Amino acid sequence: MIMINDVVKTFDGFRALDGLTMQVEKGSIYGLVGPNGAGKSTILRHITGVYRPDTGRVLVDGQPVYENPDVKRRIYSIPDELAFFPAASTRDMMKFYRGIYPNFDMERYEALRDAFPAVNEKHPIRRLSKGMQKQSAFWLALCCRPDLLVLDEPVDGLDPVMRRQVWSLLMSDVAQHGTTVLVSSHNLRELEDVCDHVGILSHGKVLLQRSLTDLQDNVVKLQVVFNGDMPELPADLEVLHAAETGRIHTLIVRGRAEEVKSRLAAFNPLLLEALPLSLEEIFIYELGGEDYEVRDIVL
Repeated sequence: MIMINDVVKTFDGFRALDGLTMQVEKGSIYGLVGPNGAGKSTILRHITGVYRPDTGRVLVDGQPVYENPDVKRRIYSIPDELAFFPAASTRDMMKFYRGIYPNFDMERYEALRDAFPAVNEKHPIRRLSKGMQKQSAFWLALCCRPDLLVLDEPVDGLDPVMRRQVWSLLMSDVAQHGTTVLVSSHNLRELEDVCDHVGILSHGKVLLQRSLTDLQDNVVKLQVVFNGDMPELPADLEVLHAAETGRIHTLIVRGRAEEVKSRLAAFNPLLLEALPLSLEEIFIYELGGEDYEVRDIVL
């Protein structure tokens, strides 16, 4: 669905994107994560055709997006900072989008009115609260029936019940219509529940991208207690982070759990236990080798 190859974007001498390459498969929910300034919003603006790359290619279904109206009609974006016509209501924007999006579903618009009861569709959107503005944006997005939905901090400002409802509607569209969702967010716990693929950005590049299952299967967290001091571990055992609390050593190790446990078992530990690793922890420790300070955390 999305193919990005070696994209560079510079602003006043600063490389916001530095040879970024990534791929998003059709019908997937792809989570884009990274620290502030990693280039997340910049690449989203390339994918939606707002920015033109200095070099490299941004393709959606094999076609460039920039200044390509046919491709843009298949994309709907909800940015972090929403933008509507100054005095437009939700109903006004509905009429506008009906003229742009060929698959706009008026029947669904009427049906979703009950899903967003707090939104007065005749009230100017700019006078709504931030949370209700986001609800209006999702109401319209779901009715446009886009092939690609691009979201930047999408549920910021929504209460927990509405967050769950919005994600449920989006996941239903992915399952039933093959919609592709690309979402950038700092809420890694939430992404962990909905994404099937994850890309981690750092310094304008994709540090790694994998299915969430593969990502979690290739990094393991272990708690180990040895009879005495911690022995010298094999040099080829890639320990991303080590912390010590009393006699308990917590190790974050790259590799599959059973293989890593088998190698540590050779040291006859008194305790050897593998613990589940969250997406947030993977994010922290993967970036630990990328010039970001990783502080000891009691895990």
